[in-house]
This record gives sequence, structure tokens and C-alpha cells, in this order.
Amino acid sequence: MNSEHTKNLIEAALFAAGEPLSMERLLALFSDEERPAREAVRDVLAALRDECATRGIELVEVGSGFRFQVKQELSPWLARLWEGRAPRYSRALFETLALIAYRQPITRGEIEEVRGVTVSSTIMKTLLEREWIRSVGHRDVPGRPALYGTTRQFLDHFNLSSLDQLPPLPETSALDTVFHAEAEAMAHAIEIPVSHEVADTDVASASPGTK
Repeated sequence: MNSEHTKNLIEAALFAAGEPLSMERLLALFSDEERPAREAVRDVLAALRDECATRGIELVEVGSGFRFQVKQELSPWLARLWEGRAPRYSRALFETLALIAYRQPITRGEIEEVRGVTVSSTIMKTLLEREWIRSVGHRDVPGRPALYGTTRQFLDHFNLSSLDQLPPLPETSALDTVFHAEAEAMAHAIEIPVSHEVADTDVASASPGTK
């Protein structure tokens, strides 16, 4: 298989997949006899990335692999395609997500201790359903509370290839701002589906132990 056909096949697969493709999945497109070297595929990906420099899309590497997406600077215009359907998440949800991302593995009780309020079940359910977080074990203390960490889907949604790309840890009071602008932009990228509105509540006056 010649290099131009290899490039066309990889480009077509990235457009058609509707999700990030790992190097292994890209290599699996080829039969054993025609499969290019891993480095050759990386060269193709680099070439495709360069070709997107003057286009409205870009090729990025995220936690699950490689994908084409709309350039974020175009999202204010593209948002009009989804008017009335853009996701809206609460400040409490973003603070909870940020604490998990920066301090994982962390228990729900430890999140509540930092934030000073009870974490609502709606927030945890939303984060779990979006597959942005998952249970990664249990703290070896009485009650064995679940420990939470982020997922590859979290990296994909927030345009990160690894947790090393997270910004330096900000003050706790500003944790939600780390993700909020990025989430609004990514909600309108072609690879990110628009979700339903989430109306979470987080009441400081809730009685201790209320979940």
C-alpha cells in the first residue's frame, strides 16, 4: 500500500469514527501484509495536523487517541447550531470535578471537607453518567468509602492527552474556572455531543451526612 493511500485511509477513518482512535486501532485498519510501521503512522498524523493549520478543523491527541475537531476559536459561531441545547453545569459540579482531577484518588467525604458543603447525589450521578469519573477503589478506613478518579473520557472531553497537561493547581475557591470555559467550548466541537441541561443544587445548610 503506497503512502498516499495510507494517508487517505487514516484520514477517512478519523472522520468516520465519531470518536478518538488509538494508534492500535489505526494500525488494525491494515492487514498484516500491508500494515505500516508505527512511526510511519505518526508521520501521517503529523502531516494531517500540518495540513489543518489553515482550516477550520484540527487534529489533536487526547486520552483515547487521535481525532478531528472544530478549532475552539470558531465555537462562538458554531454555538448557533445548537441554540437552546448547550449544556449548563453548576459551579458545584465543576468544583467537585476539579477536586477529583487534582487530588485523585479522593473520597466523597474528602471532597465535602474541602468544599465545606455536602456533595449532592445529582452531581456524582452526572459525573459518573458522563463517564468523567469512576470508582478506583476504596479508602482503607472504617466504612471503606469509594475513591474516585478521572477517566479517559474526561481527558477526551477537556482536550487533554494526559493529566500532566492540567494547569497548575489554583486556589480552591477558583477550581471550577479551570474547566468551565473549556467545557463550554468543547460542548460545541464536532466530536463532542451536546448533552441535556443539568440543574444541580448544592445547599450549604444541608444536614451532615445528607447525600
